[in-house]
Amino acid sequence: MKIEQLLKIIDIHAPLNTAESWDNVGLLIGNETAEITGILTALDCTNEVVEDALNKNCNTIICHHPLIFKGIKQIIEQEGYGAILRKLIKNDINLIALHTNLDVYPKGVNAMLAHKLGLKNQSILNPETTSYYKVQVFIPKENISEFKEQLSGAGLAQEGDYQYCFFESVGQGQFKPVEGANPHIGELNHIANVEEYKLEFMIDKNQKHLAQQLIEKYHPYETPVYDIISLEKQADYGLGMIGQLETALSVEDFIAHVKTKLAMPSVRFSGDLSDTIKTVAIIGGSGIGFEYKAKQKGADIFVTGDIKHHDALDAKIAGINLLDINHYSEYVMREGLETLLNEWLQDSAVEFNIFASQINTDPFEYL
Repeated sequence: MKIEQLLKIIDIHAPLNTAESWDNVGLLIGNETAEITGILTALDCTNEVVEDALNKNCNTIICHHPLIFKGIKQIIEQEGYGAILRKLIKNDINLIALHTNLDVYPKGVNAMLAHKLGLKNQSILNPETTSYYKVQVFIPKENISEFKEQLSGAGLAQEGDYQYCFFESVGQGQFKPVEGANPHIGELNHIANVEEYKLEFMIDKNQKHLAQQLIEKYHPYETPVYDIISLEKQADYGLGMIGQLETALSVEDFIAHVKTKLAMPSVRFSGDLSDTIKTVAIIGGSGIGFEYKAKQKGADIFVTGDIKHHDALDAKIAGINLLDINHYSEYVMREGLETLLNEWLQDSAVEFNIFASQINTDPFEYL
């Protein structure tokens, strides 16, 4: 399997365009035509992780945090990021980043954390909205079948695993061709009454230009009549997860539970130690700002990382319990992504291994 094939499969499940606009995902270093010898999943791409990939004969690393992110102004071979970049390029290692697109994926990082904590009845904490278009075209009855075939064959009118998703309703169209017209139906200077169908279908937001081209090309009229209407709906992906513990726990017991399940030496709590925890909302990495949404949805505690003093104080005054599990808690994605990749590639003829790196890239020491 080549890198370009892998990227297409990834894009089907955790689309790169669902990443935040400021993010940097996809193939960061490498060659799309390179054959994959092995894949190593990691939270961060460090020098040690690259060595791990080389030792495992993996020429592809898929990490969560992008190595090229803030903008690298210089590459010095012997130090810092320059040394890592040089090692990747020198050894023909492909580096792929799946960051916020893996965060919002329904089975992604937050679902992995929620699963580790044993949360039941999981749902997305903050579902995103997605834009799409409804298209309606007016066309004579005798032309509608061939017209639909052309649209469907080009990938329009698809909903999930369903193709050829059209709705049609019959009506009567009227028009009067005048001087200069070359009518498909009717005569010059005479009002024509035609049995027409209103054909309706949905398209993705990136298919608008294609739909216009196909309508203009395959519609029998000189001047096709159609509308493309912009709409929004709740997406099946979004940030964070919320769910319930099997049994309600005291704050102290819940904290002990989290530390055990995530193998964390320490965490930070802000809130009411006398509370009981049953419903838990979680966003891996840095999710502060969604604690009020969590409270609104009935969460007894909001679990995330990188919580600042003033954010914790504001939340405590508002009666919101916070648990800071630090940013490194996202390490659960290493094994989680290994599992996902095996699922995504199960129907492909792959002849390479997928490993989850066990290298600890947490920059902090807990003393």
